[in-house]
Amino acid sequence: MAGFVSHFTNRLDAKGRVSIPAPFRQVLAKDGFEGLYCIASPHCAAIDCGGNALLGEIQTRLDAFAKLSPDHDALAMALFGASETPKIDGDGRMMISDMIREHTGLTDQVTFAGLGYKFQIWKPEKFREHRAEAAKRALAMLSGQVASTTLPGGSA
Repeated sequence: MAGFVSHFTNRLDAKGRVSIPAPFRQVLAKDGFEGLYCIASPHCAAIDCGGNALLGEIQTRLDAFAKLSPDHDALAMALFGASETPKIDGDGRMMISDMIREHTGLTDQVTFAGLGYKFQIWKPEKFREHRAEAAKRALAMLSGQVASTTLPGGSA
């Protein structure tokens, strides 16, 4: 699998930039996306990030709705209109924007968590909490005890 895997925690520098983990930059380079696509996760206090693979998943969801319909336009606004495309500088850093800070509560550290076709940006403490809940849910799913598609509290 040539996707985003593992997790990394890095510090923000004095200018509000953070280094994207090298393995994640390699996935983005193979994907061919210039820069980075970011949206606030609709499921949790994280930012969904990626390239063409993430955009393809979003487009697949949008294609289920008739174009020019209120539902299509609302989803397109939420997933494209409210997105950001920060550039990655020559040292592999991205600027942490106000949107990212407001949605995640980031201060001085950032956790990057791989989810295969995308990665997420988290406040480290929130990531640890979410990871613990996700592990419980995954164990329940693997044992056939859970049929729902959301975590308690609305997370997925």
